[in-house]
Amino acid sequence: MTQSTIHVTSEDVDVHAPASTYYTTGSNAGKSIRRLKTLTDSKRLNEQPARKRRASHDDKSKAQRFLIDVKETQRILVEQEDTDGDFQITVNDLGPKTFSVGTADSGGYRRIEIRGTYMLSNLLQELALADDYGRKHIVLDEARLNENPVDRLSRMIRHNFWDGLTRRIDAEGLEIISADPKNRSANHTPRIYVPHGEDQVFKYYTKVAATRTHLKLEVEMLPEKITPLYVKSINDRPGILALAGGRFNEMYGWDSYFEALGLLVDDRVDLAKGMVDNFVYEIKHYGKILNANRSYYLSRSQPPFLTDMALKVYERLPPTKESKVWLERAFQAAIKEYHTVWMAEPRLDPKTMLSRFHPEGLGIPPETEASHFDHILEPYAKKAGLSLEAYMSAYNDGSLKEPKLDEYFLHDRAVRESGHDTTYRYEKRCANLATIDLNSLLYKYETDIADTVEQIFNGKLTDEDRRPQVASEWRKRAAERKERIDRYLWNKEAGLYFDYDTVTKKQSTYETVTAYWAMWAKCASQEQADTMTLRLHKFEALGGLVSGTEESRGITSLDRPNRQWDFPFGWAPHQIMTWRAFQNYDKVEVARRLAYRWLYTITKSFVDFNGVVPEKYDVVSMTHKVQVEYGNVGTDFKYVPREGFGWMNASYQLGLDLVNTQMRRALGTCTHPDLFFEQALKRQQLFDTIQRRKSLEASARTITQNGQITAAITRIEAESSGPGNPVFDFTSHPFNHQ
Repeated sequence: MTQSTIHVTSEDVDVHAPASTYYTTGSNAGKSIRRLKTLTDSKRLNEQPARKRRASHDDKSKAQRFLIDVKETQRILVEQEDTDGDFQITVNDLGPKTFSVGTADSGGYRRIEIRGTYMLSNLLQELALADDYGRKHIVLDEARLNENPVDRLSRMIRHNFWDGLTRRIDAEGLEIISADPKNRSANHTPRIYVPHGEDQVFKYYTKVAATRTHLKLEVEMLPEKITPLYVKSINDRPGILALAGGRFNEMYGWDSYFEALGLLVDDRVDLAKGMVDNFVYEIKHYGKILNANRSYYLSRSQPPFLTDMALKVYERLPPTKESKVWLERAFQAAIKEYHTVWMAEPRLDPKTMLSRFHPEGLGIPPETEASHFDHILEPYAKKAGLSLEAYMSAYNDGSLKEPKLDEYFLHDRAVRESGHDTTYRYEKRCANLATIDLNSLLYKYETDIADTVEQIFNGKLTDEDRRPQVASEWRKRAAERKERIDRYLWNKEAGLYFDYDTVTKKQSTYETVTAYWAMWAKCASQEQADTMTLRLHKFEALGGLVSGTEESRGITSLDRPNRQWDFPFGWAPHQIMTWRAFQNYDKVEVARRLAYRWLYTITKSFVDFNGVVPEKYDVVSMTHKVQVEYGNVGTDFKYVPREGFGWMNASYQLGLDLVNTQMRRALGTCTHPDLFFEQALKRQQLFDTIQRRKSLEASARTITQNGQITAAITRIEAESSGPGNPVFDFTSHPFNHQ
């Protein structure tokens, strides 16, 4: 028998350290593990291990460490447990859900059995992370496998996901970001557009193109005046738009606000500040905060959050003159955006003096899937006696005019500018609507600017043209907007805010959870807030808030499919905004209850589905496996999630900041919301809420996949002491070779 040497160090390394630390230091520093124990005695190799109970004198609380061959363990684990072949271990897999690994203190000879979906999927993830750092053999702490899922997910967001989402638009970053997955034109040459007059930026990218010829990068400077006609003229050669140099290569407008909130929770102030800098750059050079920094978005904005975003970052900056100058630039940009984008036609409705999502643009939006509009265009093509391709070409180049299509695509662009693409709330009328969400955001701009002028700049803030800004004038604008919101958008009988159609001059009847944005902006009176609290049952589902009510969405069918921003789907921004809305009116317990539901949804999916953190959830049927347009971003990964999803990551960190200790403990054991809130439900006589939800689940399941196999669900439960005092039940079962 060949003798082997195993060097396992006793260096103190935090068992929950980031992978970048855990797999490069201590026992996993590379040189610490010389070679794994090898057995050449065929007799011993063929011996069957005998199960052995731990003796009473054994230390049952001893933390286990495993000695693992990374690639070989990964191969066997996937072969055994990933029965559906998606490179993940989930509750849908039908493997034995048990896997043995060797302990480090026995040189890998004594085996410990790892059981359950959660621990096995964590093992799979840890093997992938170890491989990232070139580790062939590792010493793995059991504590990384049975870690409290709340702590694990929060740690992964903080140390892995934010960095996974980060890119730079520099020479190195262009290698990654130059390809455009939404480019459906014939021209796939990577391209970057530089703002007019940014000569140094143009020279930089020109040099990159010359020195990295394999990129085949084209660099173009935009004209001084960017018109819808110009934007249409470059749709056949789309490209990325230069930013201020901050990270996050492709910044989606309102996504970035929520991501910034999460980054600030995790002390990533530099990244959040860089995102504000990029918004300021976009307003200066492109005239608006863009839907995203791609050329085909040049005519389209997104919901405005810049003032609150800048203030949140400023609160975390050192109290220096430089910080104040930085805030001044951000607010000057916001003031420009306010006047030139949202308070200017066509976005401003001149009669109500309320604002709308109403972008300019010509032709067919180029960023959609190639067949996305076929069902809309085919009748027109048939009527014109043209093939679909010929008709699209003629319509795009302007040789064929069709006013009805112009109106259709106006509303389609407006839906995308709203961030809510798509929903029956906006179907074929979005550009006509003065929405409660947009006007609440602009009310917040007005009050933020007034407060900042007065409280931070002592009345001495000017706009970029050096015009003094007067706090009382901004308060007057806010008061006038509140009066218009109450006149056109508030429905006293229904106890909610609704959108107002500026063309039909009628209030919409669609019940949207964005009604609570008025409370987020502190635009609602206390009486209105109290009334809206009584209407919360319309939106509060088992797993969080739905985007709108089932009644508002209407019946779905093959001819009228579901939309992703309608019932039964829940989205992170709606949760975050509504939490803050209730906090603003001293209804913290309501905010915490809503946060618990949402965090439970995220945590349960994380536990059962290999660490997944997707774009959205069906919060009625409690699943991320949805059958809806665009699918669900963030679910397709191999072995380990790398990025999560930006605003979902943020919602988790923000939610954990909001809930109390008892709630966090209950989340760690995946305590069902209805069980956790049972006593509260009794006190408030809200059992009918549960019954209503159960009836809604049947409806939701007709358009979604539950994705649950109860026989395989990982067991994470609390003892009878109740949700306030949970005890983990992640069980490892040891047995020894004899």
